Amino acid sequence: MRQVQLKAVVAVNRELLLFYWELGADIIEKQKSSTWGEGFLKTLSKDLMSEFPEMKGFSQTNLKLIRQWYQFYSNDISISQQAVDQLRESSLSPIFNIPWGHNIAIISKCKNLDEALFYVNSTVKHNWSRNV
Repeated sequence: MRQVQLKAVVAVNRELLLFYWELGADIIEKQKSSTWGEGFLKTLSKDLMSEFPEMKGFSQTNLKLIRQWYQFYSNDISISQQAVDQLRESSLSPIFNIPWGHNIAIISKCKNLDEALFYVNSTVKHNWSRNV
């Protein structure tokens, strides 16, 4: 029973991160056409929290982190234009297999994609905690 629960949690986490990926892309795209200082993220945060009151993760701070996470991994134009289905099979797919907190810790401490993917893959392979 415990194994089934763990698989369910991992699947939910993966889908959440895939959603965050798409949300990050949308944020970047929408911010290109918004006027600087008009409070885009603040408004988006309020709108998402209103639309999905049962979900967490739509604070303005977390939306900034989602944007930062997406930008970090999508700097390569070929990666940023991939459909989510293609991402599942790319070198980036491991980022969807670790918790959100791990992802944020890794991008905040790593200087480049190769370094970050080393830690992401090691986290998946060795079940590293955020502190490692």
